[in-house]
Amino acid sequence: MTSNINISSLNKEQQEAVVSKEKRLLVLAGAGSGKTMTLLQKIVYLIEQERVKSANILAVTFTKNAANEMLDRLIMSVDSSGNYYQKLSNKNTTNKEKGFLRVEEQKTHQWIKALTIRTFHSLCYKILREYGAKEFDNKFRIIGDSPVNEDDEFSEYKAKETVFEVFHKLLIQLCDNTGFLIQLKRYILDYYVDKIHHTSNYSNSYEKLYTTLDGTKVRSKSEQFIADWFFRNNIQYRYEAKRQVTEKGFTFCPDFYLPEANLYIEHISDKSYPINDKLKEYGKAGLKVEFTYEKDTHDSALLSHILDSIIKNRLSVDYTPKTLNYEETFNGFLNHIAEFIKMTNRVADMTKVENVDIDKIAEQASKDQHERVRNFYQVAIPLIKKYNEYCVDKSYLDFNDLLIRCNSLMRNQPDIANKLRDRFKYILVDEFQDVNSLQVNFIKMLLTENTQLFCVGDDWQSIYGFRGSDVSYIVEFEKNFPNSNVIKLNLNYRSTENIVEAGNEIIKHNKFKIDKEIKAIKPSAQKIVLYSANQNTMQNPETINYCIENVKKLQENGFTSDDILFLYRRNHMFRPTKYSDNPSFAEAFKNEGIKVQAKTIHAAKGLEAKVVFIIGLTEGSGGFPDIWLEDRIFQVIKPANHDLLMEEERRLFYVAVTRAKDILFLISQKGNESSFIDEIPENLIERVFEPIQLNIPKILICDRCKKQVNENHKFCPTCGTQIKR
Repeated sequence: MTSNINISSLNKEQQEAVVSKEKRLLVLAGAGSGKTMTLLQKIVYLIEQERVKSANILAVTFTKNAANEMLDRLIMSVDSSGNYYQKLSNKNTTNKEKGFLRVEEQKTHQWIKALTIRTFHSLCYKILREYGAKEFDNKFRIIGDSPVNEDDEFSEYKAKETVFEVFHKLLIQLCDNTGFLIQLKRYILDYYVDKIHHTSNYSNSYEKLYTTLDGTKVRSKSEQFIADWFFRNNIQYRYEAKRQVTEKGFTFCPDFYLPEANLYIEHISDKSYPINDKLKEYGKAGLKVEFTYEKDTHDSALLSHILDSIIKNRLSVDYTPKTLNYEETFNGFLNHIAEFIKMTNRVADMTKVENVDIDKIAEQASKDQHERVRNFYQVAIPLIKKYNEYCVDKSYLDFNDLLIRCNSLMRNQPDIANKLRDRFKYILVDEFQDVNSLQVNFIKMLLTENTQLFCVGDDWQSIYGFRGSDVSYIVEFEKNFPNSNVIKLNLNYRSTENIVEAGNEIIKHNKFKIDKEIKAIKPSAQKIVLYSANQNTMQNPETINYCIENVKKLQENGFTSDDILFLYRRNHMFRPTKYSDNPSFAEAFKNEGIKVQAKTIHAAKGLEAKVVFIIGLTEGSGGFPDIWLEDRIFQVIKPANHDLLMEEERRLFYVAVTRAKDILFLISQKGNESSFIDEIPENLIERVFEPIQLNIPKILICDRCKKQVNENHKFCPTCGTQIKR
């Protein structure tokens, strides 16, 4: 093989990393420091200089695109004609065609074909297909969140049903059990419809806040329990229907009236009105009234016994309890059911990523101090267990399962584990800052004392904590992989000095990090531009016009659409929202014919552009930083830490800033700039803003009597002198 990737083109630290023979090495690569080139050069060096067989090298990435980029760059390094690059860069070439080209090119370069360059999931998939029959059905299918499409890495082997569809189907089956159905309906009504956990302690105590199973609004949880018992037992009732039971008596509202039993029920609680006058009316009319008490509703078995004893002997002999079904019970609530399923799926995923036993989570949740959390897990746990059983029965694996089953395979089958360890003597891991516990355990399973582990990453760019990645694995690399070394790549080849220095200053405010001092090789032609609008909405005409004017100026000076990138924390900062009458950035750009690389910062990870606009840099709700302390339901599995969440937000801002190669615009609001902007030294910033126009009336003074006159006066009202203007 002859590659045009040349070690002499690397800087001192990159060369040190490439030639290192350390068994455990972390290459801590700052933004724009050439980490991918370093990793690729390591592969080439191992093959060309160390005479390592390609089949003994494993390179693991996180995304299919990243794996394809590695292969493409290796292929281009040996393609002297440049044809491969031209075909890939042609915008008319589809992803399917690119994939075919990639496979064909690998066939002509055996050293590339023999390499294993895969995502974690793709590698585990391949291992389980080849060796996993003792662990799981090796004819398994992948179950995911979306239907099959041809660009999907596993499209040929995906299940025909999605995760949501399976959860929904199993939920309907569980609802064949009336007890579960009632429990789920109660949860949906309480926490999605009534939102009783949001109810103010200062609300009117006689307000009807609680919805019963048949949709009736009642005043208290205890009355709700009683009404729900009537519904489950198919007993018709009227709640607080106005009655006048004697000819000369007053009108009042019995708590409950049961027509089939000709029985009135008054519920006595601390919210009850005085009942003496009601009782006199019942007595005069010779009507039967029974009582229930607040204290009895705290024990469902006791309440059922009491209601049964006072009611059922008054019903007709052909009385039968109500038969409930899913479709009728949840008609009109399917959007809430969908939200419940999404939360349940998230919990199921978290238990896998955090490697916690579902029964232990159930036990822990049952002791939570909050009723809402306890109630959620009471209905979610049976569904999660049924889902897990269903997937095993149908030979389905989701993406977390791939890692879990692979880890289990290597733990339980030493012969397979040793075969893989003997094969992969050199393991290279890209974007190591994004690993989770399952992935770290998988890597450890592959290691022997002679395996060379070469990890590349940047703790400053760890931004995927919300989906399970744990920055501690890279920050505490030496703790997780004893006897390891760290090499820092401190030269930034992407951005100018001002941008790099701003990034350094921003990240210094984080405590949980590895210290680095990144230096730029490119001088700065201008400062970072901070524009603060007068108007108090993020998507306002003033801000949008400012951005449009600058995009047009850039285009007049030769910048293309691909050279300009708009970044934002959340979609509502750029896309249309139902809460604003003003046109959004997206709409205004379309109207102006501007074509707006525009992405969330998470989606822009790994990208770069000559010019970057970061919009929505305001403080407070809806701005950036945007700390999202997750629902306590999820914190049962993984407790959240406010300070660590703030550090991840800061890392996200760092990633946004360091996407810019030459020019950086920060877009904010006057007097409400993001606290992150305050962390950038003033000497790096050029502030641009529209002056505040105050509507101050012009003051005129009479030359003769020196009295103030109004602007519309032609003559002084005091002395009559003509006013000079």
